[in-house]
Amino acid sequence: MPASHAPVGNRPNRAVLLTVTCLGQFMVLLDNTIVGAALPDMQHRLHTGLTGLQWIVDAYVLLVAMLLLSGGVFADRFGRKRVYLTGVAVFTAASVVCSLAPSLDWLIAGRVLQGIGAAALSPASLALLVAAYPEPRERVKAIGLWAGLSGIGLAGGPVAGGVLTDAFGWPAIFLVNLPIGALLLLLGLRSLAESRNPKAPAIDVPGTVLSVLAVGVLTFALIEGGARGWSSPVILGSFAAAAVLLGAFIAVEARRPDPMLPLRLFRQRLFTVSNTAMVVVGFALMGSAFFFSQFFVHVQGSSILRAGLQTLPQSLAMVIVSPYAGRLAARYGFRIVVTGGLALAGLGLLALGTVHADTEYGNVWWRMAVVGCGFALTLSPLTGAAIQAVSPQEGGLASGISSTARQIGAVLGVAVLGAVARAGQSDGASFETGINSAFLTAGAVTVAAAVCTGLWLARSGPARPPRTARSPCRPLPEARARY
Repeated sequence: MPASHAPVGNRPNRAVLLTVTCLGQFMVLLDNTIVGAALPDMQHRLHTGLTGLQWIVDAYVLLVAMLLLSGGVFADRFGRKRVYLTGVAVFTAASVVCSLAPSLDWLIAGRVLQGIGAAALSPASLALLVAAYPEPRERVKAIGLWAGLSGIGLAGGPVAGGVLTDAFGWPAIFLVNLPIGALLLLLGLRSLAESRNPKAPAIDVPGTVLSVLAVGVLTFALIEGGARGWSSPVILGSFAAAAVLLGAFIAVEARRPDPMLPLRLFRQRLFTVSNTAMVVVGFALMGSAFFFSQFFVHVQGSSILRAGLQTLPQSLAMVIVSPYAGRLAARYGFRIVVTGGLALAGLGLLALGTVHADTEYGNVWWRMAVVGCGFALTLSPLTGAAIQAVSPQEGGLASGISSTARQIGAVLGVAVLGAVARAGQSDGASFETGINSAFLTAGAVTVAAAVCTGLWLARSGPARPPRTARSPCRPLPEARARY
Protein backbone atom coordinates (compact mmCIF):
# COMPACT_ATOMS: atom_id res chain seq x y z
CA MET A 1 0.00 0.00 0.00
CA PRO A 2 1.61 3.26 -1.05
CA ALA A 3 1.32 5.15 2.19
CA SER A 4 4.58 7.01 2.44
CA HIS A 5 3.31 10.42 1.40
CA ALA A 6 3.55 12.97 4.14
CA PRO A 7 0.36 14.05 5.84
CA VAL A 8 -1.29 17.24 4.75
CA GLY A 9 -0.92 20.00 7.27
CA ASN A 10 0.81 19.78 10.65
CA ARG A 11 2.08 16.39 11.76
CA PRO A 12 -0.28 14.99 14.38
CA ASN A 13 0.85 14.19 17.87
CA ARG A 14 2.36 10.74 17.45
CA ALA A 15 1.22 9.46 20.81
CA VAL A 16 -2.37 10.34 19.97
CA LEU A 17 -2.01 8.89 16.47
CA LEU A 18 -0.67 5.61 17.86
CA THR A 19 -3.53 5.50 20.35
CA VAL A 20 -6.16 6.13 17.68
CA THR A 21 -4.80 3.65 15.13
CA CYS A 22 -4.06 0.89 17.66
CA LEU A 23 -7.44 1.24 19.35
CA GLY A 24 -9.26 1.15 16.02
CA GLN A 25 -7.55 -2.05 14.92
CA PHE A 26 -8.05 -3.49 18.41
CA MET A 27 -11.80 -2.95 18.03
CA VAL A 28 -11.82 -4.75 14.66
CA LEU A 29 -9.81 -7.72 15.89
CA LEU A 30 -11.84 -7.95 19.09
CA ASP A 31 -14.98 -8.53 17.04
CA ASN A 32 -13.29 -11.45 15.27
CA THR A 33 -13.24 -13.48 18.49
CA ILE A 34 -15.66 -11.94 20.98
CA VAL A 35 -18.71 -13.20 19.10
CA GLY A 36 -17.68 -16.84 19.40
CA ALA A 37 -18.17 -16.82 23.18
CA ALA A 38 -21.70 -15.43 22.80
CA LEU A 39 -22.94 -17.90 20.16
CA PRO A 40 -24.63 -20.27 22.65
CA ASP A 41 -26.56 -17.37 24.21
CA MET A 42 -27.50 -16.05 20.74
CA GLN A 43 -28.79 -19.46 19.78
CA HIS A 44 -30.98 -19.60 22.88
CA ARG A 45 -32.33 -16.03 22.87
CA LEU A 46 -32.79 -15.68 19.11
CA HIS A 47 -34.24 -19.19 18.74
CA THR A 48 -31.95 -20.04 15.88
CA GLY A 49 -29.99 -23.10 14.84
CA LEU A 50 -26.53 -23.78 13.49
CA THR A 51 -27.34 -22.10 10.17
CA GLY A 52 -28.20 -18.82 11.88
CA LEU A 53 -25.01 -18.90 13.93
CA GLN A 54 -22.98 -19.45 10.77
CA TRP A 55 -24.50 -16.36 9.19
CA ILE A 56 -23.81 -14.26 12.28
CA VAL A 57 -20.11 -15.03 11.94
CA ASP A 58 -19.75 -15.16 8.16
CA ALA A 59 -21.75 -12.00 7.42
CA TYR A 60 -18.97 -10.02 9.11
CA VAL A 61 -15.96 -11.99 7.86
CA LEU A 62 -17.26 -12.10 4.27
CA LEU A 63 -17.46 -8.32 3.92
CA VAL A 64 -14.07 -7.81 5.55
CA ALA A 65 -12.49 -10.38 3.24
CA MET A 66 -13.88 -9.04 0.00
CA LEU A 67 -13.56 -5.29 0.70
CA LEU A 68 -10.16 -5.24 2.41
CA LEU A 69 -8.12 -4.61 -0.76
CA SER A 70 -10.52 -1.97 -2.06
CA GLY A 71 -10.58 -0.29 1.35
CA GLY A 72 -6.85 0.35 1.20
CA VAL A 73 -7.04 1.85 -2.29
CA PHE A 74 -10.06 3.93 -1.26
CA ALA A 75 -8.14 5.36 1.70
CA ASP A 76 -5.12 6.25 -0.42
CA ARG A 77 -7.28 7.89 -3.07
CA PHE A 78 -9.82 9.84 -1.02
CA GLY A 79 -7.94 10.51 2.21
CA ARG A 80 -6.85 8.19 4.97
CA LYS A 81 -8.28 10.25 7.81
CA ARG A 82 -11.63 10.59 6.06
CA VAL A 83 -11.92 6.87 5.28
CA TYR A 84 -10.68 5.86 8.73
CA LEU A 85 -13.20 8.01 10.59
CA THR A 86 -15.98 6.96 8.22
CA GLY A 87 -15.10 3.34 8.93
CA VAL A 88 -15.16 4.00 12.69
CA ALA A 89 -18.55 5.72 12.42
CA VAL A 90 -20.07 2.91 10.33
CA PHE A 91 -18.61 0.22 12.61
CA THR A 92 -19.88 1.95 15.76
CA ALA A 93 -23.35 2.57 14.32
CA ALA A 94 -23.50 -1.03 13.14
CA SER A 95 -22.61 -2.18 16.66
CA VAL A 96 -25.67 -0.31 17.94
CA VAL A 97 -27.81 -2.05 15.31
CA CYS A 98 -26.42 -5.41 16.41
CA SER A 99 -26.99 -4.78 20.12
CA LEU A 100 -30.60 -3.68 19.56
CA ALA A 101 -31.40 -6.36 16.96
CA PRO A 102 -34.84 -7.84 17.73
CA SER A 103 -34.32 -10.79 15.39
CA LEU A 104 -31.69 -12.83 13.59
CA ASP A 105 -32.20 -10.94 10.33
CA TRP A 106 -31.50 -7.59 11.99
CA LEU A 107 -28.41 -8.98 13.67
CA ILE A 108 -27.05 -10.30 10.37
CA ALA A 109 -27.71 -6.92 8.73
CA GLY A 110 -25.78 -5.23 11.52
CA ARG A 111 -22.91 -7.66 11.07
CA VAL A 112 -22.77 -6.84 7.36
CA LEU A 113 -22.47 -3.14 8.22
CA GLN A 114 -19.78 -3.94 10.76
CA GLY A 115 -17.81 -5.76 8.07
CA ILE A 116 -18.04 -2.76 5.74
CA GLY A 117 -16.81 -0.44 8.49
CA ALA A 118 -13.96 -2.77 9.42
CA ALA A 119 -12.85 -3.08 5.78
CA ALA A 120 -12.46 0.71 5.65
CA LEU A 121 -11.08 1.21 9.16
CA SER A 122 -8.35 -1.44 9.19
CA PRO A 123 -6.25 -0.56 6.08
CA ALA A 124 -6.77 3.15 6.66
CA SER A 125 -5.42 2.92 10.21
CA LEU A 126 -2.21 1.31 8.95
CA ALA A 127 -1.91 3.83 6.12
CA LEU A 128 -2.23 6.73 8.58
CA LEU A 129 0.48 5.25 10.74
CA VAL A 130 2.88 4.66 7.86
CA ALA A 131 2.33 8.17 6.48
CA ALA A 132 3.17 9.71 9.86
CA TYR A 133 6.45 7.77 10.18
CA PRO A 134 8.54 8.35 7.03
CA GLU A 135 11.75 7.26 8.78
CA PRO A 136 12.08 3.46 8.25
CA ARG A 137 13.39 2.66 11.74
CA GLU A 138 10.66 4.64 13.47
CA ARG A 139 8.08 3.15 11.12
CA VAL A 140 9.08 -0.41 11.99
CA LYS A 141 8.80 0.32 15.71
CA ALA A 142 5.45 2.06 15.31
CA ILE A 143 3.95 -0.74 13.22
CA GLY A 144 5.28 -3.34 15.64
CA LEU A 145 3.53 -1.53 18.48
CA TRP A 146 0.39 -1.22 16.35
CA ALA A 147 0.37 -4.94 15.65
CA GLY A 148 1.18 -5.98 19.21
CA LEU A 149 -1.34 -3.78 21.01
CA SER A 150 -4.17 -4.32 18.56
CA GLY A 151 -3.48 -8.05 18.55
CA ILE A 152 -4.48 -8.18 22.20
CA GLY A 153 -8.03 -8.00 20.89
CA LEU A 154 -7.70 -11.48 19.42
CA ALA A 155 -6.61 -13.04 22.70
CA GLY A 156 -8.96 -11.01 24.87
CA GLY A 157 -12.07 -11.56 22.77
CA PRO A 158 -13.14 -14.95 24.17
CA VAL A 159 -12.72 -13.84 27.79
CA ALA A 160 -14.42 -10.49 27.25
CA GLY A 161 -17.24 -12.19 25.38
CA GLY A 162 -17.72 -14.74 28.15
CA VAL A 163 -17.74 -12.12 30.91
CA LEU A 164 -20.10 -9.72 29.14
CA THR A 165 -22.49 -12.39 27.91
CA ASP A 166 -22.65 -14.12 31.27
CA ALA A 167 -23.38 -10.84 33.07
CA PHE A 168 -25.60 -8.97 30.60
CA GLY A 169 -26.46 -11.22 27.66
CA TRP A 170 -25.08 -11.26 24.11
CA PRO A 171 -26.05 -7.64 23.16
CA ALA A 172 -23.37 -6.40 25.58
CA ILE A 173 -20.55 -7.69 23.37
CA PHE A 174 -21.52 -5.11 20.76
CA LEU A 175 -22.21 -2.26 23.19
CA VAL A 176 -18.56 -2.39 24.29
CA ASN A 177 -17.71 -0.83 20.92
CA LEU A 178 -19.70 2.34 21.64
CA PRO A 179 -17.30 4.08 24.07
CA ILE A 180 -14.32 2.99 21.96
CA GLY A 181 -15.88 4.32 18.77
CA ALA A 182 -16.93 7.61 20.39
CA LEU A 183 -13.40 8.14 21.74
CA LEU A 184 -11.85 7.39 18.36
CA LEU A 185 -14.12 9.86 16.58
CA LEU A 186 -13.42 12.58 19.15
CA LEU A 187 -9.65 12.12 19.09
CA GLY A 188 -9.50 11.51 15.34
CA LEU A 189 -11.42 14.61 14.34
CA ARG A 190 -9.25 16.81 16.55
CA SER A 191 -5.82 15.25 16.18
CA LEU A 192 -5.41 13.36 12.90
CA ALA A 193 -3.99 15.09 9.83
CA GLU A 194 -5.23 14.17 6.38
CA SER A 195 -2.98 12.39 3.90
CA ARG A 196 -3.52 10.72 0.56
CA ASN A 197 -1.67 9.27 -2.40
CA PRO A 198 -2.41 11.31 -5.55
CA LYS A 199 -1.08 8.45 -7.68
CA ALA A 200 -3.38 5.84 -6.18
CA PRO A 201 -5.09 3.64 -8.77
CA ALA A 202 -8.77 3.94 -9.57
CA ILE A 203 -11.25 1.92 -7.55
CA ASP A 204 -11.97 -1.42 -9.20
CA VAL A 205 -15.75 -1.29 -8.82
CA PRO A 206 -16.62 -4.20 -11.17
CA GLY A 207 -14.00 -6.45 -9.58
CA THR A 208 -15.13 -5.59 -6.06
CA VAL A 209 -18.81 -6.16 -6.81
CA LEU A 210 -18.20 -9.44 -8.63
CA SER A 211 -15.91 -10.77 -5.88
CA VAL A 212 -18.46 -9.99 -3.15
CA LEU A 213 -21.27 -11.59 -5.13
CA ALA A 214 -19.26 -14.69 -6.09
CA VAL A 215 -18.06 -15.51 -2.58
CA GLY A 216 -21.37 -14.43 -1.05
CA VAL A 217 -23.45 -16.72 -3.28
CA LEU A 218 -21.02 -19.60 -2.68
CA THR A 219 -21.27 -19.03 1.07
CA PHE A 220 -25.07 -19.02 0.84
CA ALA A 221 -25.02 -22.38 -0.95
CA LEU A 222 -22.64 -23.94 1.58
CA ILE A 223 -24.49 -22.68 4.66
CA GLU A 224 -28.04 -23.26 3.44
CA GLY A 225 -27.35 -26.53 1.62
CA GLY A 226 -27.67 -28.66 4.73
CA ALA A 227 -31.00 -27.12 5.72
CA ARG A 228 -32.60 -26.82 2.25
CA GLY A 229 -31.11 -29.97 0.74
CA TRP A 230 -28.01 -30.17 -1.43
CA SER A 231 -30.05 -31.16 -4.47
CA SER A 232 -32.65 -28.40 -4.14
CA PRO A 233 -32.96 -26.03 -7.13
CA VAL A 234 -32.00 -23.01 -5.01
CA ILE A 235 -28.75 -24.59 -3.82
CA LEU A 236 -27.77 -26.04 -7.20
CA GLY A 237 -28.58 -22.70 -8.81
CA SER A 238 -26.47 -20.90 -6.23
CA PHE A 239 -23.45 -23.09 -6.93
CA ALA A 240 -23.89 -22.49 -10.66
CA ALA A 241 -24.28 -18.74 -10.14
CA ALA A 242 -21.14 -18.65 -7.97
CA ALA A 243 -19.17 -20.39 -10.73
CA VAL A 244 -20.43 -17.92 -13.35
CA LEU A 245 -19.68 -14.91 -11.13
CA LEU A 246 -16.20 -16.22 -10.36
CA GLY A 247 -15.53 -16.68 -14.07
CA ALA A 248 -16.77 -13.15 -14.73
CA PHE A 249 -14.52 -11.79 -11.97
CA ILE A 250 -11.46 -13.51 -13.48
CA ALA A 251 -12.34 -12.21 -16.96
CA VAL A 252 -12.78 -8.64 -15.70
CA GLU A 253 -9.59 -8.67 -13.65
CA ALA A 254 -7.59 -10.01 -16.61
CA ARG A 255 -8.63 -7.04 -18.74
CA ARG A 256 -8.52 -4.09 -16.34
CA PRO A 257 -5.41 -1.87 -16.35
CA ASP A 258 -5.48 -1.51 -12.55
CA PRO A 259 -7.24 -4.61 -11.22
CA MET A 260 -8.06 -5.15 -7.57
CA LEU A 261 -6.38 -8.56 -7.84
CA PRO A 262 -3.56 -8.67 -10.44
CA LEU A 263 -3.81 -12.22 -11.78
CA ARG A 264 -0.24 -12.07 -13.15
CA LEU A 265 1.05 -12.43 -9.60
CA PHE A 266 -0.25 -15.99 -9.52
CA ARG A 267 2.19 -16.96 -12.26
CA GLN A 268 4.75 -17.08 -9.47
CA ARG A 269 4.54 -20.55 -7.94
CA LEU A 270 5.66 -19.34 -4.52
CA PHE A 271 2.96 -16.65 -4.45
CA THR A 272 0.24 -19.12 -5.44
CA VAL A 273 1.34 -21.80 -3.00
CA SER A 274 1.65 -19.44 -0.04
CA ASN A 275 -1.79 -17.93 -0.59
CA THR A 276 -3.37 -21.34 -1.12
CA ALA A 277 -1.90 -22.48 2.18
CA MET A 278 -3.16 -19.28 3.80
CA VAL A 279 -6.71 -20.11 2.67
CA VAL A 280 -6.35 -23.46 4.47
CA VAL A 281 -5.07 -21.71 7.60
CA GLY A 282 -8.11 -19.43 7.66
CA PHE A 283 -10.40 -22.36 6.88
CA ALA A 284 -9.22 -24.54 9.75
CA LEU A 285 -8.47 -21.79 12.27
CA MET A 286 -11.76 -19.89 12.06
CA GLY A 287 -13.84 -22.93 11.18
CA SER A 288 -12.73 -24.85 14.27
CA ALA A 289 -12.92 -21.82 16.57
CA PHE A 290 -16.58 -21.46 15.57
CA PHE A 291 -17.32 -24.62 17.59
CA PHE A 292 -15.19 -24.09 20.69
CA SER A 293 -17.71 -22.31 22.92
CA GLN A 294 -20.56 -24.43 21.57
CA PHE A 295 -18.65 -27.59 22.49
CA PHE A 296 -17.90 -26.47 26.03
CA VAL A 297 -21.44 -25.16 26.67
CA HIS A 298 -23.68 -27.65 24.82
CA VAL A 299 -21.55 -30.80 25.09
CA GLN A 300 -19.62 -30.45 28.35
CA GLY A 301 -22.15 -28.29 30.20
CA SER A 302 -19.89 -25.32 31.00
CA SER A 303 -21.24 -21.86 31.71
CA ILE A 304 -20.71 -19.21 29.04
CA LEU A 305 -18.15 -17.43 31.24
CA ARG A 306 -16.22 -20.62 31.89
CA ALA A 307 -16.34 -21.56 28.22
CA GLY A 308 -14.79 -18.21 27.31
CA LEU A 309 -11.92 -18.91 29.68
CA GLN A 310 -11.56 -22.48 28.42
CA THR A 311 -10.91 -21.27 24.87
CA LEU A 312 -7.92 -19.19 25.98
CA PRO A 313 -5.12 -21.75 25.42
CA GLN A 314 -5.28 -21.44 21.63
CA SER A 315 -5.29 -17.63 21.63
CA LEU A 316 -2.51 -17.37 24.21
CA ALA A 317 -0.40 -19.91 22.34
CA MET A 318 -0.70 -17.84 19.16
CA VAL A 319 0.20 -14.61 20.97
CA ILE A 320 3.26 -16.24 22.58
CA VAL A 321 4.57 -18.15 19.57
CA SER A 322 3.83 -15.69 16.75
CA PRO A 323 6.75 -13.31 17.48
CA TYR A 324 9.20 -16.22 17.11
CA ALA A 325 7.83 -17.64 13.86
CA GLY A 326 9.88 -15.34 11.65
CA ARG A 327 13.08 -16.01 13.57
CA LEU A 328 12.60 -19.76 13.40
CA ALA A 329 11.92 -19.61 9.68
CA ALA A 330 15.01 -17.48 9.12
CA ARG A 331 17.13 -20.03 10.95
CA TYR A 332 15.66 -23.33 9.74
CA GLY A 333 14.01 -22.36 6.46
CA PHE A 334 10.45 -21.25 5.91
CA ARG A 335 9.47 -24.54 4.22
CA ILE A 336 10.32 -26.53 7.35
CA VAL A 337 8.55 -24.10 9.69
CA VAL A 338 5.41 -23.75 7.54
CA THR A 339 4.95 -27.46 6.88
CA GLY A 340 5.78 -28.26 10.50
CA GLY A 341 3.30 -25.65 11.73
CA LEU A 342 0.51 -26.93 9.47
CA ALA A 343 1.21 -30.52 10.52
CA LEU A 344 1.23 -29.56 14.21
CA ALA A 345 -2.05 -27.67 13.90
CA GLY A 346 -3.62 -30.50 11.94
CA LEU A 347 -2.62 -33.10 14.49
CA GLY A 348 -3.97 -30.90 17.28
CA LEU A 349 -7.32 -30.62 15.48
CA LEU A 350 -7.42 -34.38 14.93
CA ALA A 351 -6.80 -34.79 18.66
CA LEU A 352 -9.68 -32.39 19.41
CA GLY A 353 -11.89 -34.57 17.25
CA THR A 354 -11.57 -37.36 19.81
CA VAL A 355 -12.67 -35.24 22.81
CA HIS A 356 -16.02 -36.20 24.34
CA ALA A 357 -18.49 -34.91 26.91
CA ASP A 358 -16.75 -36.67 29.79
CA THR A 359 -13.20 -35.68 28.82
CA GLU A 360 -11.66 -33.61 31.61
CA TYR A 361 -10.39 -30.16 30.73
CA GLY A 362 -6.87 -31.16 31.72
CA ASN A 363 -6.90 -33.41 28.68
CA VAL A 364 -8.41 -30.76 26.40
CA TRP A 365 -6.49 -27.52 26.90
CA TRP A 366 -3.16 -28.83 25.60
CA ARG A 367 -4.80 -29.90 22.34
CA MET A 368 -6.04 -26.36 21.81
CA ALA A 369 -2.59 -25.00 22.66
CA VAL A 370 -1.02 -27.31 20.07
CA VAL A 371 -3.42 -25.99 17.45
CA GLY A 372 -2.56 -22.40 18.36
CA CYS A 373 1.19 -23.04 18.25
CA GLY A 374 0.90 -24.71 14.86
CA PHE A 375 -1.05 -21.92 13.22
CA ALA A 376 1.16 -19.26 14.83
CA LEU A 377 4.16 -20.83 13.08
CA THR A 378 2.52 -20.50 9.66
CA LEU A 379 1.09 -16.98 9.48
CA SER A 380 4.22 -14.83 9.33
CA PRO A 381 6.30 -17.14 7.06
CA LEU A 382 3.45 -17.62 4.58
CA THR A 383 2.86 -13.89 4.20
CA GLY A 384 6.60 -13.31 3.98
CA ALA A 385 6.88 -15.92 1.24
CA ALA A 386 4.11 -14.23 -0.75
CA ILE A 387 5.90 -10.89 -0.44
CA GLN A 388 9.23 -12.41 -1.45
CA ALA A 389 7.63 -13.73 -4.65
CA VAL A 390 6.77 -10.23 -5.95
CA SER A 391 8.70 -7.04 -6.58
CA PRO A 392 9.49 -4.75 -3.61
CA GLN A 393 7.02 -2.16 -4.94
CA GLU A 394 4.21 -4.70 -4.69
CA GLY A 395 4.95 -5.87 -1.16
CA GLY A 396 1.98 -4.05 0.36
CA LEU A 397 -0.35 -5.48 -2.27
CA ALA A 398 0.97 -8.99 -1.64
CA SER A 399 0.42 -8.52 2.08
CA GLY A 400 -3.17 -7.43 1.46
CA ILE A 401 -3.83 -10.40 -0.81
CA SER A 402 -2.44 -12.75 1.84
CA SER A 403 -4.75 -11.26 4.47
CA THR A 404 -7.68 -11.54 2.06
CA ALA A 405 -6.84 -15.19 1.35
CA ARG A 406 -6.92 -15.94 5.07
CA GLN A 407 -10.27 -14.18 5.47
CA ILE A 408 -11.79 -16.05 2.50
CA GLY A 409 -10.61 -19.28 4.08
CA ALA A 410 -12.32 -18.23 7.31
CA VAL A 411 -15.61 -17.63 5.50
CA LEU A 412 -15.44 -21.03 3.83
CA GLY A 413 -14.32 -22.73 7.05
CA VAL A 414 -17.38 -21.64 9.00
CA ALA A 415 -19.65 -22.56 6.08
CA VAL A 416 -18.12 -25.93 5.19
CA LEU A 417 -17.39 -27.21 8.70
CA GLY A 418 -20.86 -26.14 9.76
CA ALA A 419 -22.25 -28.28 6.94
CA VAL A 420 -20.03 -31.17 8.09
CA ALA A 421 -21.27 -30.84 11.67
CA ARG A 422 -24.87 -30.78 10.48
CA ALA A 423 -24.30 -33.86 8.30
CA GLY A 424 -22.77 -35.63 11.29
CA GLN A 425 -26.11 -35.30 13.07
CA SER A 426 -28.29 -36.23 10.10
CA ASP A 427 -28.53 -39.87 11.15
CA GLY A 428 -29.77 -38.97 14.61
CA ALA A 429 -26.33 -38.68 16.19
CA SER A 430 -25.63 -36.14 18.92
CA PHE A 431 -24.29 -32.60 18.53
CA GLU A 432 -21.07 -33.93 20.03
CA THR A 433 -20.66 -36.26 17.05
CA GLY A 434 -21.23 -33.41 14.62
CA ILE A 435 -18.61 -31.21 16.28
CA ASN A 436 -16.13 -34.07 16.37
CA SER A 437 -16.68 -34.56 12.64
CA ALA A 438 -15.94 -30.87 12.05
CA PHE A 439 -12.70 -31.01 14.05
CA LEU A 440 -11.59 -34.19 12.30
CA THR A 441 -12.33 -32.68 8.89
CA ALA A 442 -10.40 -29.50 9.71
CA GLY A 443 -7.49 -31.59 10.96
CA ALA A 444 -7.43 -33.83 7.88
CA VAL A 445 -7.52 -30.83 5.53
CA THR A 446 -4.69 -29.13 7.44
CA VAL A 447 -2.46 -32.22 7.49
CA ALA A 448 -3.05 -32.70 3.76
CA ALA A 449 -2.15 -29.05 3.21
CA ALA A 450 1.07 -29.56 5.17
CA VAL A 451 2.12 -32.38 2.84
CA CYS A 452 1.14 -30.55 -0.35
CA THR A 453 2.66 -27.24 0.76
CA GLY A 454 5.94 -28.92 1.67
CA LEU A 455 6.16 -30.56 -1.74
CA TRP A 456 5.18 -27.39 -3.61
CA LEU A 457 7.55 -25.18 -1.67
CA ALA A 458 10.36 -27.63 -2.34
CA ARG A 459 9.88 -26.91 -6.05
CA SER A 460 9.52 -23.14 -5.56
CA GLY A 461 13.02 -22.32 -4.41
CA PRO A 462 15.57 -22.95 -1.68
CA ALA A 463 14.28 -23.96 1.71
CA ARG A 464 16.79 -21.65 3.40
CA PRO A 465 16.96 -18.21 1.75
CA PRO A 466 20.36 -16.50 1.42
CA ARG A 467 21.32 -14.35 4.38
CA THR A 468 22.02 -11.43 2.08
CA ALA A 469 18.48 -11.26 0.75
CA ARG A 470 15.31 -10.29 2.53
CA SER A 471 14.11 -13.51 4.02
CA PRO A 472 10.59 -14.49 3.01
CA CYS A 473 9.94 -15.37 6.60
CA ARG A 474 10.58 -11.77 7.59
CA PRO A 475 7.72 -9.90 5.93
CA LEU A 476 7.68 -6.20 5.36
CA PRO A 477 6.62 -4.31 8.49
CA GLU A 478 3.33 -3.40 6.83
CA ALA A 479 2.65 -7.07 6.19
CA ARG A 480 3.46 -8.27 9.67
CA ALA A 481 1.10 -5.74 11.15
CA ARG A 482 -1.89 -7.16 9.28
CA TYR A 483 -2.04 -10.22 11.47
